[in-house]
Amino acid sequence: MKKFLIPLAAALLLASCVQPEPALKDVFTGSFVLGAAINEAQISGEDIKGDSVLVRHFAAIEPENCLKSGEIMPVFGQYDWILADKYVEFGEKYGLDVYGHCLIWHSQCTPDFCYDQDGNLISPELLKERMKQHISTLMGRYKGHIKGWDVVNEAIMEDGSYRNSPFYQILGEEFIPWAFQCAYEADPECELYYNDYAMHEPAKLDAVIKMANQIKERGIRIDAIGFQGHLGMDYPDLELYEKHIRRVKDETGLDVCITELDMSILPTLTRSADLGEMSFTEAMKNPEIRARWESVLNPYPDGIPAEVRKAWNKRMEDFLVMFVRNSDVISRINVWGICDSDSWKNGWPIPERQDEPLWVDRDYRLKPFLNSYLYGR
Repeated sequence: MKKFLIPLAAALLLASCVQPEPALKDVFTGSFVLGAAINEAQISGEDIKGDSVLVRHFAAIEPENCLKSGEIMPVFGQYDWILADKYVEFGEKYGLDVYGHCLIWHSQCTPDFCYDQDGNLISPELLKERMKQHISTLMGRYKGHIKGWDVVNEAIMEDGSYRNSPFYQILGEEFIPWAFQCAYEADPECELYYNDYAMHEPAKLDAVIKMANQIKERGIRIDAIGFQGHLGMDYPDLELYEKHIRRVKDETGLDVCITELDMSILPTLTRSADLGEMSFTEAMKNPEIRARWESVLNPYPDGIPAEVRKAWNKRMEDFLVMFVRNSDVISRINVWGICDSDSWKNGWPIPERQDEPLWVDRDYRLKPFLNSYLYGR
């Protein structure tokens, strides 16, 4: 028996010296708040592993869907509060900062928000009344519980023009400052954000900066610009992205939030001349087109090669280092999902496509780039 005593003692001593994996939210304290988007399974406690990863590593939450107008208000003025209430209660139960997404968005919007019973666009006066009613109702219910809101989402196109949404068709550019004014009146203590994708596009950023400054000039509150960080292996250019983050602070005085961070490991979705005006969703219903695109967009049906994962981790680490370097400008980073299996990018536009765009893998383990960052600093 004696020959086993020394190895056992050594093993116990070694175990006592092993340090637990640091919580990411603690690592980035002092740089920015680290949050994650959560879905219905996590809100409802059906994803126990996901909840445990979330609570350990993240300090804030944002909902994927349950606060969008089309989800919480299927008919204008008629609210279903069940899941939204659970979302807020979940955050407070675990001591997380709770954020709202989003108040005004043309997509996933209540069908009759901008239309009358005959399907015609309503008057500017009525739309302003409805916007105020919706914003006041939603923000009023969660006043003091939700720390910040994406007030307007995706209103400007890549070329700098305004999206021709029903809100724009009725009110023009005015619908954005009106939304922010209504939000401020509903909860003067709440942080208010404008949120959009493709913020690496120069013309788009120019338009967003101009819009933000016009809101400020009118004495209306706006606190930050949300950069939806939907990245790819081939876009955006990291130096340009950093430059644009700095431009927001330099030219508006506002902070930046990286609001929907993920990075597809698969080839970038692009338009093709042979699709004409068809969307990819429509095109995938055509067997010939689908067969042609499946090999392009889903090149790893049997699993992602190790060298591709290595390249992904290197690029994501480069972005993380850049985010930390600009933490005087970036107040919050929100990863768009807990683990790879949660990502909205799975199954689109190719149904079988399985992406790996998040910081935590399908086995709920931190990706290698995080370990490299944590232990290689």
